[in-house]
Amino acid sequence: MAKAKRRYVCTECGNVAHRWQGQCVDCSQWNTLVEDAPATVFSTRHDLSSGGRAVTFETLDAPTVPLARRSTGLAEFDRALGGGIVPGSAILMGGEPGIGKSTLLLQAAASVARTGARAVYISGEEATGQVRLRASRLGLADAPLQLAAATNVRDILTTLHDDDPPALLIVDSIQTMHSDTIDGAPGTVSQVRASAFELIRYAKESGVALVLVGHVTKDGTIAGPRVLEHMVDVVMSFEGERSHQYRILRSLKNRFGAVDEIGVFSMESEGLEEVANPSTLFLSGREDPVAGTSVFPAMEGTRPVLVEVQALIVRLQSGATPRRAVVGWDSGRFAMLLAVLEARCGLNFSSAEVYLNVAGGYRLSDPAADLAVAAALVSALADKPLPLRAIWFGEVSLSGEVRPVAHAALRLREAAKLGFDQSNGPVDSAKVGAGLHHRHLASLPNLVDRIMGGQ
Repeated sequence: MAKAKRRYVCTECGNVAHRWQGQCVDCSQWNTLVEDAPATVFSTRHDLSSGGRAVTFETLDAPTVPLARRSTGLAEFDRALGGGIVPGSAILMGGEPGIGKSTLLLQAAASVARTGARAVYISGEEATGQVRLRASRLGLADAPLQLAAATNVRDILTTLHDDDPPALLIVDSIQTMHSDTIDGAPGTVSQVRASAFELIRYAKESGVALVLVGHVTKDGTIAGPRVLEHMVDVVMSFEGERSHQYRILRSLKNRFGAVDEIGVFSMESEGLEEVANPSTLFLSGREDPVAGTSVFPAMEGTRPVLVEVQALIVRLQSGATPRRAVVGWDSGRFAMLLAVLEARCGLNFSSAEVYLNVAGGYRLSDPAADLAVAAALVSALADKPLPLRAIWFGEVSLSGEVRPVAHAALRLREAAKLGFDQSNGPVDSAKVGAGLHHRHLASLPNLVDRIMGGQ
């Protein structure tokens, strides 16, 4: 690249000089020479202001054919997507190894293929015989699904262009794909970005619904370049503990729907089965009340889910360092709630180990769980069971006030449907009783008095 020469232009008369000087030789003005950067060789050769194809602009009210969502045959999958798959969309699904991503997508692809639409499953990690073995175990061997084992993006796109575009294209996984236009091994940042770009461009141009399976890192985030999540329309996470039978399909980004909807599945020997009432997965079904347990109506999008919060208090000998452990809830919020109970209610947790667990491996992020956690902690500390058919919800402030929460009516209706007859929460929730006897709590000391006094 040729080095650009410096030049100085007078701001008064426009005279050009090749070196700076205090006075312009043309207009005799002082301190008017300013350095000017001329066009470099690179910018001259790469000027993009001309030579391209004109772009056609449209108005927002231009008549267009509405895109009809396509059902995957799995109601929980459709719920997490916002109602089904949008043609021409790109979906990125991540999850830990062995959680069931390939099983879920194979079931969805087989369901789409059985409706008469063309569905293509590209496996980059398994041979076709291995995929057929899984399909036989799931009872999907008779589905007219087109299956191939390939990793070269050029070969895949060449094959797809020779026939009509499929309704659904699944690539498992994007980390195994390889583009011959980029140097590097499959799985590198450049290869993942280039392969995803070519596949997404094909999906947009042909109206194919594309699903890309992505690996995850140790902390649970999708591996590869972060830009990959910006390139796709939907980012989904398949979560759950392999030691538990339930799985949660959560939408982290969705350009065509809400991002707070979830789909709940149960891993069975015949594959993933939909769970229409997920509350039954997270409640113990016990008949006798136990100290240190409370039931909280959580919200996942528009779906209420009842979960059980468990607390355990272990008294220690004097001088021992107490331990704090929490599973399924934010540890920072747990420490804050313990501080509020000690400062506002006079309870002493400093000489005891405190353990908190959300049953079933469920992860709570709803701030309305504060009251349920506090009720479980006070119940464990006093060794007094809470009412068996009661729910607890409400956000607790640093002053100890119980604040109102969103979707109180939905929470109460779900509890009443499952046989609960009492609710404990903010004052405003009394307006939406939904058939439950609501006992309002204005502050955290009222909660302590109610549990300690057995009211």
